[in-house]
Amino acid sequence: MAAGRGHLRPGSYLGDVSALSFLPSPARPFLLAGTGSELLVYEVGAATLVASFQVFDGVRVHGIEPRGGESNCSNHSLAVFGERRVKLFSLGVGVDAEDGGVRLELEQRLPGFDHWVLDARFLEVDGLLAVGLSDNSVALWDLSERVLVNRVKSPEKCLLYSMRMWGNSVTELLIASGTILNEILIWKLAPQILEPSVLCSNEGDTQGVNNYENVLLSDKQYMAVHLGRLKEHEGSIFRIAWSSDGSKFMSVSDDRSARMWRLSFQSQNFVNQAARQNNVEIIPELTLFGHSARIWDCYVSDSIVITAGEDCTCCIWRMDGKLIKMFKEHIGRGIWRCLYDSSSLLLVTAGFDSAIKVHHLCNSSFDIVEDKVASDGLNYDSEVFVVSSPTVAGQYGPLDSKSEYVRCLHFAEENVLYVATNNGYLHHAELSSLEDVRWTEIIQAAEKAPIICMDVMTTYSEFSLNREDIVALGDGRGNVTIVRLTSGNLEPKVDIIFTWSAEKDRQLLGVYWCKSLECSHIFTADPRGSLKLWNIRNALFPNTNDISASKKVSLVAVFESSFGARIMCLDASPQDEILIAGDKKGNITAFPFPKTLIAHDSSAAQQKIPVCDRFKGAHGISSVTSIRIKNSTSDHVEINTTGGDGCICFFKYASTRKIEFFGMRQVKELGTIQSVFANLASEKQLRSTYAIGFTSADFIIWDLENDIKMVQISCGGWRRPYSYYLGTVPEYQNCFAFVKDYDIHIRRHWAATQDKKLLPQVLHLQFHGREVHSLCFIDQASYSSIENSSHLCVATGCEDGTVRLTGYSTGSSGRWLSSKLLGEHVGGSAVRATCFIHKTYTLIDKSCNDRSNGTFDDTVFENKENTCLLISVGSKQVLTTWILQPRVAENRQLCLTGFDVDSKQSSENTEDYDAAMSFQWLSTHVPPKLTRSRFKAGHAKQNSEEGNSSAVQPNLEIMDQMENDWRYLSVTAFLLKHVATKLTVCFVAVACSDATVVLRALLLPSRLWFDVALLVPHASPVLVLRHIIVTASQYNDDAGDRYLIVSGSTDGNITFWNLTETIHGFMQLVSEIQPHMAIDCQKRPKTGRGSQGGRRRWRSLTHHSLKKQNGETALPDGSNQSISCGAANSSQTYAMEESDDSTNTQSIALEESDGISTQNMMLSSNHSCDIPEVRPMHIFSGVHQSGVNCLHISEMENCSCSEPHRSYRIISGGDDQAVQCFSFTVESLASCSTNRTRLNLHDNNTLKIVHQHKVPSAHSAAVKGIWTDGIWAFSTGLDQRIRCWKMQSSGEFAEYSHAIISVPEPETLDVFHDRAKRKYQIVVAGRGMQMVEFSPPEGDCGKASGVV
Repeated sequence: MAAGRGHLRPGSYLGDVSALSFLPSPARPFLLAGTGSELLVYEVGAATLVASFQVFDGVRVHGIEPRGGESNCSNHSLAVFGERRVKLFSLGVGVDAEDGGVRLELEQRLPGFDHWVLDARFLEVDGLLAVGLSDNSVALWDLSERVLVNRVKSPEKCLLYSMRMWGNSVTELLIASGTILNEILIWKLAPQILEPSVLCSNEGDTQGVNNYENVLLSDKQYMAVHLGRLKEHEGSIFRIAWSSDGSKFMSVSDDRSARMWRLSFQSQNFVNQAARQNNVEIIPELTLFGHSARIWDCYVSDSIVITAGEDCTCCIWRMDGKLIKMFKEHIGRGIWRCLYDSSSLLLVTAGFDSAIKVHHLCNSSFDIVEDKVASDGLNYDSEVFVVSSPTVAGQYGPLDSKSEYVRCLHFAEENVLYVATNNGYLHHAELSSLEDVRWTEIIQAAEKAPIICMDVMTTYSEFSLNREDIVALGDGRGNVTIVRLTSGNLEPKVDIIFTWSAEKDRQLLGVYWCKSLECSHIFTADPRGSLKLWNIRNALFPNTNDISASKKVSLVAVFESSFGARIMCLDASPQDEILIAGDKKGNITAFPFPKTLIAHDSSAAQQKIPVCDRFKGAHGISSVTSIRIKNSTSDHVEINTTGGDGCICFFKYASTRKIEFFGMRQVKELGTIQSVFANLASEKQLRSTYAIGFTSADFIIWDLENDIKMVQISCGGWRRPYSYYLGTVPEYQNCFAFVKDYDIHIRRHWAATQDKKLLPQVLHLQFHGREVHSLCFIDQASYSSIENSSHLCVATGCEDGTVRLTGYSTGSSGRWLSSKLLGEHVGGSAVRATCFIHKTYTLIDKSCNDRSNGTFDDTVFENKENTCLLISVGSKQVLTTWILQPRVAENRQLCLTGFDVDSKQSSENTEDYDAAMSFQWLSTHVPPKLTRSRFKAGHAKQNSEEGNSSAVQPNLEIMDQMENDWRYLSVTAFLLKHVATKLTVCFVAVACSDATVVLRALLLPSRLWFDVALLVPHASPVLVLRHIIVTASQYNDDAGDRYLIVSGSTDGNITFWNLTETIHGFMQLVSEIQPHMAIDCQKRPKTGRGSQGGRRRWRSLTHHSLKKQNGETALPDGSNQSISCGAANSSQTYAMEESDDSTNTQSIALEESDGISTQNMMLSSNHSCDIPEVRPMHIFSGVHQSGVNCLHISEMENCSCSEPHRSYRIISGGDDQAVQCFSFTVESLASCSTNRTRLNLHDNNTLKIVHQHKVPSAHSAAVKGIWTDGIWAFSTGLDQRIRCWKMQSSGEFAEYSHAIISVPEPETLDVFHDRAKRKYQIVVAGRGMQMVEFSPPEGDCGKASGVV
């Protein structure tokens, strides 16, 4: 994105896609997409973005209409329209790819219309372009003369939501108009011959074009002929689509229905007044219901119908109204556009989430209820088997313990299925074809014991291509049977069978192979959480000279979980000497696994392996379904788990033998995830990762990288016996078998892939599906050691509760690289504000003997080994923190193959960006909630014991406040490190919609949350928070460092708070008490589903071993440390008070972020009187006439004032459309009394106003985002403009430049100053996100210390 000096240059837009169109080119098929003001050109075969062009200035592209003609020509004409504008372009497609192979040239610019353009159609026969307008009129533009020749208005005058035209000439042109009155009007144009006098009298009837000089009325004029009015819809008509022959059209509506109509023509001789309205009969053909929300777009052909709607689904229907399949892969507010090409069978969808997703319908593996082959050549290559094992065939009626039925299924290959039954039979089924299913009985367990569990390991001989299957069976008698089979020409050959007793009757519930141990060892599990490791090497591969050793099986080790729940899955790594097991209650346990175990001598005694660590509630109360250990060359091992809560969790197991949670991905479309599969595609095919799981009744394979449903089969859920098998490319190769009644149902989709190219599923990367409320740049220095890096990272928070990290390239391409989902707030609560902390300040305690070089500075800035945090807050008072973990080069492959990459696009460009950084979840703070009965009873009893019967009523008032859905509106935070204790504290100030501002503290690394202070009073909610840290080392100030909070509220006031004494007192008490030594911490986030822990609760302080007796605290090591308890609060929360003065009474209220107990209720969510109250040190009233929407602070180096104090500059914007700026210096903070003044009163005891300036009408709408470094300032507002302001040393500022952006309703702004390149990168977000570049003119770069 090249930018000239002194100008704002809008860059790439990342937001909803509003237009789609195919460009006919048989050699290189192209897809055209409109997003924002840009036109994107994709080569579909290669799935690459060939070029992008800015076609409008601030006008969104609403439609793209290619001109028909020869498809093999290199130049194509396009009509691109948006709002009231239409432009004609020539798109040149060349074979030389050095310059991208595509060029776009503007051919014609039509004059602006007085109504929005809804459709455009090339009329090749007449050489005209028909433009449909929202006032139900059609304008005719002469392509050769470049003039408007006519404007025809329908006799039915009304406003439209939609219009679509069909025809290649004026006489064939049919117009279908969808009105705001739930009607569809069908009309056409008919020629009329006018006399010259009539022609002159009608020259004035050309309203709708602003430039009348381009209007030329010929002697051939047209009139509108009304053909019909359709009133069947009960909602506004959003979209209309014609079939290719014009015989029928489709309409979709606000009433969630899609209707198809057929036109029956009789006569088309329309001459002036002789035109009749009854010559066309419009017949209703089809009505479709299936969407759960409004339908936005549709397509109709001769044999299928496609609809796309607000519920993010795209449905494919047969002409008889039967649903063939449904895609649901977009997120957010829906799918805006769907496009289908019948020749290539490509279906393209695009929506609010910025993603463009492509399906090749003949390769899709979706369940079809009846038809195996759909119309339009949609052959799904799927085989459906319904078979019964020989011993089960013919069984009917109710089941009992002695009935014969299928208990276990297991695929060994796509055509080999093993079946185990209740009477102990093991069958081998070879699925050659639908007509040829060969059954072989392998074995029957002794005494017809039911087979409870089965696992199969497939190996291939080193000397031949024969496959060997080693089947492990566990029966109801506690016996394990191993069967080794070799594939034969007609039936499998049994090589060896042996059995041994592993458990007592009915105590054997699982047998598990481990790939890392190959087939020499096997695990068995019982109901009590015990695992046994068996050595079967000598029995499976017996020595022919030693017959007695052929049946020898030895017990190597016993692993007992402390949770006492059945082990459901496991994985072992002999290289890392670790075994991880997951149980039925969602817990995982780590055991040491020394290499000597697999080299175990059968003559030695068995070992009992102790637990080295455990993680309770890894998947809440839902079962852990799979575990995979990923080897690493670093100092830790990565563990990936899946569970019945629909989550994929990531853990680290370090050399300290501790399991640490560091990330999670929730797949909302799956109720339970059984495993994660990574394909081994060739170099020509892109690597993908898939989640295999179930919804309530369907089996689903989900593409994690593209968020696309690959396979969906109705099976009745995961509780039935089932098995699946995936090939190299699951899109083409997948098998699934399940049991229903007595039959085995098998769906197999298997096609050769060597001659097929895997079609990438996503052309444009996926972004948020709803409005973005907040964003912030991730500082490059925090994750990259590369100077002058061309990659930027932006963190965004959305209305749907998600936080994403999006990479941007500032090079010549200037485009978005990738976007990955970082996490989601509890319950999907909206994210309202974010902030990134990249600085850590070190607090040196003067009371300690530890002094640095004899100095007494309170705070110094720490540059080495910074802790970088990302904080997001939002609805339901959710506060989430992530910590930045820089990635080293040796972990690059591990990082790139994770599950957090959403786009396959531009993998080469994103490699360095993805490998440079990684955020992991740190902590989530959610105020606990109680039922009224528990709250009332507990506190009534406590208050009666204290003799205060009147205290019950205030508790009820607090309870009423808690029931309101309060939300956080803003957040600011900073990190402070205590030198003596090596503890780091993150102080977080959050503003709530109930007009409260709370200072909280997060103790690191223990993840303990504290309520530190309540900032009062506030009459109005605070919309924006910022902080200022005045370090004493910069001024040699004996008063020490200073911590200030600045807030802007809805009443137009800007308030300053002094938190210095509060923070110093908190740090001193934490260093003395050290609560992290005695209190357990939160270990994993909530998700709003089963994984949040269910009935399991985080331990509250009162239930921990930390006891308060006689003012002493018992620490785990047995030592006692005296603390001052002062007045203990009524809820028995751990409280420490230290009175300094009447203004700031230092009290620390400790709470756990996920606690649910009443003991933590009062302080965590209601800010009771036990939390100290801090009053503002200064209030500037009436800065804005209404709410202060945005505020930014910069620290100045050069100031015109002569005082030695540091100068700061605050710039703010509000609903009054004004931008206010004032400079000030911080004086003595000894006085804590509140000063309330108008901004024009410059002198007071604490702040000295140096300069001030105000621009009353900076924007033509509310100002929503602002930023300054003291030299340049940038603002954005609802007028969809970015304005650049030049700041003068006198405090005045004036507009220097402005630009129109493509982001509708912008809500937030942030700026990155690249000092090396002397550029500013401005990012704006709202309904989408866009980057804007600004390069200051030469010699006009002032000097500022930077932003605060």
